[in-house]
Amino acid sequence: MTESLDPIAKALQSKNPRDVVHAFLLNSGKDTVQHAAEALVAEDAIYISLNFDNPELAQIEPWTGRRQGRQIYIDTFSNVGTYWEVNAFEITDLIAEGEKVAVFGSFTYTSVEVGHQFTSPFSIKCIVQNGQIVFFQFMEDTYASARSFRKQGTWEIQNNGRSLIVG
Repeated sequence: MTESLDPIAKALQSKNPRDVVHAFLLNSGKDTVQHAAEALVAEDAIYISLNFDNPELAQIEPWTGRRQGRQIYIDTFSNVGTYWEVNAFEITDLIAEGEKVAVFGSFTYTSVEVGHQFTSPFSIKCIVQNGQIVFFQFMEDTYASARSFRKQGTWEIQNNGRSLIVG
């Protein structure tokens, strides 16, 4: 893991928004995220995961919604590594303009409890000020991630005048 800490040192030195976000993502595993967050995330940073406020989804994925504070970054990324086995995480594009950084890619996770694997695209919008992340918004295929925990059962969906059974 020493190799993955080098980007943090580079980000701390450069304070470049692209370097900061890249270093954080490279160190977002459950064993490294605390160090990365303490170094690269502002104490009062905003974190938005998947939606602004959805109590039903929060029952399945408790880190969703809008939160504030460095600790939510640590808790969220630690939980990801506890709820799922991270099979792959690939950044395909990392674009920076001023203090804004956009990241695109994909990941493959397998739920620890049920063993369902899924692959999802992701996108992230970050704002970095004075070398620290102050805003982080994460989007993914929410249906696939929540569905990876489904043990059994079906949903009856009513849409466009027709009923559909899913599951």
